[in-house]
Amino acid sequence: MNKSKLKTLVFTGTSISHHDAKNILGEATFHPPVFRGNVEKAVREGYKLIGIIDGVFFSRSAVAHKEIIRAIEAGVTIIGGCSMGALRASELDVHGMIGVGKIYGLYRDGVIEDDDEVAVATNPDTFEPVSSPMVNIRETLKAASHEGIIDEESCRLLIDLAKRTHYGERSYFGITEEASKQMIISGEKASRLLAYCRDKETDLKKQDAILVLEKVKELMSR
Repeated sequence: MNKSKLKTLVFTGTSISHHDAKNILGEATFHPPVFRGNVEKAVREGYKLIGIIDGVFFSRSAVAHKEIIRAIEAGVTIIGGCSMGALRASELDVHGMIGVGKIYGLYRDGVIEDDDEVAVATNPDTFEPVSSPMVNIRETLKAASHEGIIDEESCRLLIDLAKRTHYGERSYFGITEEASKQMIISGEKASRLLAYCRDKETDLKKQDAILVLEKVKELMSR
């Protein structure tokens, strides 16, 4: 087996920081969330292994399906999961893109379909999220229901409320506050739920980002 390292690039910075990503995959190059043309540029620069975790959704053109397909046809291995990577992998796994993680599976199987499930508002300078993604909110509220913080009906209503909220405005504070105003749950229960969500969030996106990085690490040496 050839143990030389493939020239590797990972697009991330929102679901997991570059600092944390480097602790898992120190020998790769890390770029901010991907947008249209970035993959084509990476191929021209000689990258042979590309991981897509985060990407731009609405502020500029998203990474195109055709540029990923062309990269794969040129012999580049592309792995996706977590956010934009999960979306594109669910659409392009038939073309050879490798999908990783639970969110990829949810898109692939049609359990979720909308881009806003993984979209967040971000700090334009650091790419850090300033809102909460729907996939995390849903899993966290379900976990709170299993823990007895809220009942199943309240959980369903809270998930519906979150889904109706614009992706850039989704937060556990906003959701619990609005739920209290709409008398979905009491003020006391809203406070308890908010504390649970802040302390015990099910960060599905970060979990999947780590899985992408681990898969990239596995494939770096061939």
